[in-house]
Amino acid sequence: MYLKLIFAKNTKFLTHSGLKMEEIVIADLFLFSHSSAIVFLLNEYAKDDMGGGVELSEHVKINLVAELRKRLGTHAILVFVDGVPAAMALCFEGFSSFACRPLLNVHDLIVVKEYRGRGLSKRLLAKAEEIAIGLGCCKLTLEVLEGNVAAQAAYKASGFAGYELDPKMGNAMFWQKKLEKS
Repeated sequence: MYLKLIFAKNTKFLTHSGLKMEEIVIADLFLFSHSSAIVFLLNEYAKDDMGGGVELSEHVKINLVAELRKRLGTHAILVFVDGVPAAMALCFEGFSSFACRPLLNVHDLIVVKEYRGRGLSKRLLAKAEEIAIGLGCCKLTLEVLEGNVAAQAAYKASGFAGYELDPKMGNAMFWQKKLEKS
């Protein structure tokens, strides 16, 4: 159970067990504490089996935040627990041609191992939904690995489901084609 202390752009929660302060913030990409938290959390995700098991390159660590600043539809949501970066949702605005409205894609959702099982992903998704509603989005989207059963449970509990237009055509699949840098 959590006691909500502040609700506006940023939200703070005080847990009843252990009196840990959790703060959910929409990242300011020009604040060093937020920028460094983004790189730290994405690197933690990259090192995890669900993120590929390989640390981010130095190029990515050095340039990530500068590149994110260039993308106007970027929304980074951070969770700090007692001032320590614990979780993040990195979201990007997109567009649904069928609905003729914007959408918000949760591209990366990270919860550091020590902080898993505390409902942080559900609170991140709720904040992403709040942002999406504010933008007039028709939906939130995300991708998840088949083997990431814990994440799937959190997503289902937050109202997400597989995507299909017609059941006889089956679920949508997420594919990629990597492009070589020229």
